[in-house]
Amino acid sequence: MKTRTLGQDNFQVSALGFGCMGMSFAYGGMEERQAIHTIHQAIDSGITFFDSAEVYGPFDNEKLLAKAIKGRRDQLQIATKFGFLIDPTQQGVNQINGVNSHPDHIRQAVEGSLQRLEIDTIDLLYQHRLDPNVPIEDVVGTMSDLVKAGKVKHLGLCEVSEKTLRKAHAIHPITAVQSEYSLWTRDVETTILPVCKELNIGFVPYSPLGRGFLTGKLDTSQLAEDDFRKGLPRFQSEAAQHNQQLLQQMQEIATQYQCSLAQLALAWMLNKHEHLVPIPGIRKIGHLQDNVQAVELILSLETLQQLDDIFKPSAIYGERYSEKELVFLDN
Repeated sequence: MKTRTLGQDNFQVSALGFGCMGMSFAYGGMEERQAIHTIHQAIDSGITFFDSAEVYGPFDNEKLLAKAIKGRRDQLQIATKFGFLIDPTQQGVNQINGVNSHPDHIRQAVEGSLQRLEIDTIDLLYQHRLDPNVPIEDVVGTMSDLVKAGKVKHLGLCEVSEKTLRKAHAIHPITAVQSEYSLWTRDVETTILPVCKELNIGFVPYSPLGRGFLTGKLDTSQLAEDDFRKGLPRFQSEAAQHNQQLLQQMQEIATQYQCSLAQLALAWMLNKHEHLVPIPGIRKIGHLQDNVQAVELILSLETLQQLDDIFKPSAIYGERYSEKELVFLDN
């Protein structure tokens, strides 16, 4: 597995990461033994960068990851996130009651994550979503104190604006920004990605396969009732049918390269951006093996432009989030 460097402080990770969320949250979860086996296979395939968060479950995902990495911690980089207000007296998504990045809460959240992950230090700590009631300078200042205390090595932010990122980076070097980015979600190309390049900040795209849609294997009509995607605009019947036509054009290119749609979607961003490490959610061994091969796929400049043209923003039907989720984004 090739490696890449995120940020100016030489944070080296595998060129492909592993998004753990779907094993415990949003997509119906999966059986623990199978999930652990998949993570072990990922490690054996050369993936070292694993992404979790306290809110995934909530709390369950970090505990799952702890079991999976036991005895292998030294060769891995573990990322997790804080920032949501979680009510443990409720169940499932009802536990999430807004955001909270007050300094005391940050420290409490990090202690909780360290205990659940059963590690001494978090390699990359993200603020999961901006808290409008706490200045970003105070948030990053608190995170910086955690670095000095040895509880955290590197700092990250999720779904932030250029203005917020510049303010944060002035307080303490930001190693990585995590935002949604894929062939059908490309707004970061004109907003945050240029700033990351300017400031030498790594970029970690989540949902790089369009929450499974860009693999061409997802039947949106068969989504379970507890599947997060069922309420997203792009996965509604009319939008999905239109977007399916874009996949047909993409398939012609995949056939030329003798690769899968998933490999093509991942290779597209890996070829375009040097300091970018995607973290696709991986739930099946077959998907893992398929995704890993994308790291070696070299695309021509002509192919990159073809894909850009097929998936130009105006060609995509449906917003990426409903209004309920949009309130958590920093615009």
